Amino acid sequence: MPRSTEELMKLNLHGVFGERDRAKRLAVISEIWATDGVFIDPEGRHSGYAALDEAVESLLRRFPEFVFVEREPLDAFHGLGRLGWGFGPAGQEPAVTGLDVVVVAGERITALYTFLDKPK
Repeated sequence: MPRSTEELMKLNLHGVFGERDRAKRLAVISEIWATDGVFIDPEGRHSGYAALDEAVESLLRRFPEFVFVEREPLDAFHGLGRLGWGFGPAGQEPAVTGLDVVVVAGERITALYTFLDKPK
């Protein structure tokens, strides 16, 4: 059954970026990402499954008690989507907030651009 852009974005946030079990995370990456997909954030450009997985692993290692939460209603149309998120200790206000923008083609994520909110 085809997945919508909204479903792909939620699965990416929780099943990729929020998944601490590497084997489970890699399974989701291979299921929802294009093999040449690119993830771009302020720390760099990560292309392909291995680079994406390493970027996530590094993030989760640095913040072992943090979890991702959806902060705003997801908005998607014509293979593009955006999702506001928070990252911080479970049950507390997020320490970091940001916005993911994805490009989807052929029911797979081909690009993810992550913007971090600046502190006020």
